[in-house]
Amino acid sequence: MEIGAQLYTVREFTQTAADFTKTIKKVADMGYKYVQVSGIGPINAQNVADICSSHGISIAITHTNPERIINDTDAVIKEHQVMSAKYIGIGMMPGDYQRNKEGVRGFISDFKNAANKIHASGMTFMYHNHDFEFEKYDNKRMIEYLIDECPHMGFTLDTYWVQAGGADPSAWVKALKGRVDVVHLKDMSYVNGSQVMAEVMEGNLNWDSIFYACTSADVKYAMVEQDDCYGADPFQCLKQSLENIKNRYHEHSF
Repeated sequence: MEIGAQLYTVREFTQTAADFTKTIKKVADMGYKYVQVSGIGPINAQNVADICSSHGISIAITHTNPERIINDTDAVIKEHQVMSAKYIGIGMMPGDYQRNKEGVRGFISDFKNAANKIHASGMTFMYHNHDFEFEKYDNKRMIEYLIDECPHMGFTLDTYWVQAGGADPSAWVKALKGRVDVVHLKDMSYVNGSQVMAEVMEGNLNWDSIFYACTSADVKYAMVEQDDCYGADPFQCLKQSLENIKNRYHEHSF
């Protein structure tokens, strides 16, 4: 399993090619060798690929505009071929789908053809969960409808959001073996009565269990992400998470 940086964490510093270049250098200098491209500005795929390559960074996965995935699938596939990225992801179910069984089935209906086409190209369409996917309708969780009714869709399982949905991140990583090539490593802390995001191993998630599950499920990439750093330097948050992982699991060659 390779450890990477989810660039959404530092999205404010990736909106131009010049800033993207500076950010990739910083991420590489921390020791990261893989990234997820997400939340960046209008920088073309070849430029993104060249900048990353020049700093020894490989692109594992993206978050891509959902409308483009549906309506411009061939072009999206070609862009990912340019970036040598096998996984085409979305950050969440678009907001125009209701958070219920009918909404999930509408999403599946709209995205199934694109998922099949991406699969046929040798890539995988990846769904990133939040917490609402663990709500039950007719005694079945929303995520289970996605699993059962869109077989060529993979899952970028987010540890924080699984926990926020009242579920066990480790159990779900194991349950999705074969469809969970990518996970998001994001810790959860509890501050002033609220759940907050934290650097990996600075919160309360059971990381030994999570990393064991990832190994058991043959996860390929674990992307460090912190959507909200609450005023802290997001680069320092990425660095701290990586240092914590390496210090705890030093026997692995991340």
